Amino acid sequence: MAKEKHQVVIVERGWKDYLGECLLIVFSVILALVVTEFINNLNDKKRTAEILHELKDEIIDNKNNEEKQYAYHLQVLKKIDSALVSPAFAQKFITNGTINLDAITPPPHVVILHDLNDVAWQIAKQNNVVSKINFSTYSLLNDIYNNQARITSSEDKIAQVLLSFDSRKPENLQTTLILLRDNYHGWDVDRAPGLIEKYQKAINILSKY
Repeated sequence: MAKEKHQVVIVERGWKDYLGECLLIVFSVILALVVTEFINNLNDKKRTAEILHELKDEIIDNKNNEEKQYAYHLQVLKKIDSALVSPAFAQKFITNGTINLDAITPPPHVVILHDLNDVAWQIAKQNNVVSKINFSTYSLLNDIYNNQARITSSEDKIAQVLLSFDSRKPENLQTTLILLRDNYHGWDVDRAPGLIEKYQKAINILSKY
């Protein structure tokens, strides 16, 4: 018995069909790229806002700490000035070559009262968040952190005076006190009021985050 022959239907496709498929593939790729870029931008904006919010909180903490530290150092300077005009009081500062820091510092008897942090600022720079803010705001923040770094370094500068062998000699007492006074003025007290104002300005700018 002879096998039946089946007819094969061949669909002819024109160039328009191939062009349509190519355009559909291109559109799908472009759409995927656009959606991916949109999602990445949303995540980037969210991350930027989070970092700037953390930066604002850090500046608020630093401002509060520096206000307390400024008031504390004003008391230290007052005691140093008293020692400079009162030999009896000054003698309490150095006894048998031993420096008595308590004589010129109020409780808790420390050289600097608070550390000023810069963790959020470093994170902002590492994540290139500084490129998302305008130049004037970046300049303000950079100036703030440069100045607070100098204030933080005052502990080392003052320690160099306190730990110096010559500073412990009774005959150098007046000079030692003057050096301490000048270091407190130069590294901290004289720059603190301006820094506190800049802190507040930065807080106002970053308040939207």
